[in-house]
Amino acid sequence: MKAVVQDRYGSADTLEFRDIDRPVPAAGEVLVRVHAASVNAYDWHYMHGDPKLARAVFGLSRPKARVRGRDFAGRVEAVGSGVTGLGPGDEVYGEADGAFAEFVCAKDGMVGPKPANLTFEQAAAIPLAGNTALIGLRDVARVQRGQTVLVNGASGGVGTFAVQLAKAYGAEVTAVCSTRNADLVRSLGADHVIDYTREDFTRAGLRYDVVLDLVGNHSLAGFRRAVTPTGALVLSGGGVYEGGSVVGPMALFFRRRLAAPFARQRLLELPARQSKATLAALCELAESGKMTPVVERTYPLSEAAEAIRYLEVEHARAKIVVTV
Repeated sequence: MKAVVQDRYGSADTLEFRDIDRPVPAAGEVLVRVHAASVNAYDWHYMHGDPKLARAVFGLSRPKARVRGRDFAGRVEAVGSGVTGLGPGDEVYGEADGAFAEFVCAKDGMVGPKPANLTFEQAAAIPLAGNTALIGLRDVARVQRGQTVLVNGASGGVGTFAVQLAKAYGAEVTAVCSTRNADLVRSLGADHVIDYTREDFTRAGLRYDVVLDLVGNHSLAGFRRAVTPTGALVLSGGGVYEGGSVVGPMALFFRRRLAAPFARQRLLELPARQSKATLAALCELAESGKMTPVVERTYPLSEAAEAIRYLEVEHARAKIVVTV
């Protein structure tokens, strides 16, 4: 099968589009024929092995997962022993390393029925980014109707979902983005827009019940200035590749852990947690029309390296999708 393979850390130039063996589903796994996969910041961080501390998970000297890509949508080709509820031909979406390929094997718990009203391209845009927004707002921040929510990085992959979900939960939403993306976030339901090229929300004197940070571009003290005395700050990594670092955006997490026990504010971080339950919740939100993926552009699988390069360099809005 064709796949986008990486044998060493580095830029998008290290990615090769070539033939590799088709995976075989083990017990508890689902083999999916991929129709579309989306690009995430996760892909370029994994590609570069950045921050270097993350190589303890990614692989010390080279990537453990040789095929890039994480989100996918497609049809079930085969299932391993112990898998129930899914069978060949079922339209599904989910997460698994190795999604930039014609086939991918995913754990049963990371695969769910695709939203029936969406194309494969739209569905592939949801899993990682939608899950991050859902867990961050619903489970970590516990957003309530009538609260004020600020989303920093509102026009990105996670941010476009977060704006829609915060509105679905009845919050008053302020979106932080660049000038060119203001109309986009308003169309998704943002009540207020702050153009970060003209205004620093951490110094504007306004405070919010919940601040969801998806960028990591301010100090912890700065973020806390924008949160009400008993409000919640939710950190979700973020950051961009700037030539290599040891800890990168993780430094913000370390400072949070030191400050959290002594703060009235809820200083929180967003865990990486995926499940069939969250995929089902996202599917319901999509099918009800409360959440619609925004896809800026698509690339064929053979140009997946260019798709990652575009996301990394051009600060793409919403989601970039690779079609197979």
